[in-house]
Amino acid sequence: MITLALSKGRIFDEILPLLTRAGVEVAEDPEKTRKLIVGTSRPDLRLVLVRASDVPTYVQYGGADLGVVGKDTLIEHGGQGLYEPLDLDIARCRMSVAVRADFDYAGAVRQGSRIRVATKYTQIARDHFADKGVHVDLIKLYGSMELAPLTGLADAIVDLVSTGSTLRANHLVEVEEIMRISSRLIVNQAALKLKREPIRALIDAFADAVKGST
Repeated sequence: MITLALSKGRIFDEILPLLTRAGVEVAEDPEKTRKLIVGTSRPDLRLVLVRASDVPTYVQYGGADLGVVGKDTLIEHGGQGLYEPLDLDIARCRMSVAVRADFDYAGAVRQGSRIRVATKYTQIARDHFADKGVHVDLIKLYGSMELAPLTGLADAIVDLVSTGSTLRANHLVEVEEIMRISSRLIVNQAALKLKREPIRALIDAFADAVKGST
């Protein structure tokens, strides 16, 4: 049995067409069932539904053989013990720095000021500002990132941006793109050795499905 870890929401919705092209149909709609383990049209493949942030952990420790996770989550996790064979090119967005429209970000960075940055993605933010030589105090938040500059909690935020509409609605502007983000297929390295043929076949099927969608 091969176990694939997925999270509900955008990634699940966008992986469904790839699964179909790979010859896999999901037995039940995860939004209509309380089950956390869902079968597929393949008797040797099942899905486990977990939080997006937990996908790398399940794969790392063998709770799942494979998983689909955003590159942002993978970087924050660290990726230990994981093989990343494929960019699935789904759930695309970007990681960016945003500030209040009246905040002089360029000036603050140029002057070497120490700025406060609120983010869920502390590793990505730390690496980004270290590369720029900018001194920052990182404030970890888990939601409603846009509130931080509006309330004076932080000067800037580092967050995922898709359309930018949430930023605009809260009078924030995107001042710097850090990286492009998409979802990746990850594999437990031990499982790849023990179940090499079926896992390799599934990776190849996903690769063909990605090519067919472009």
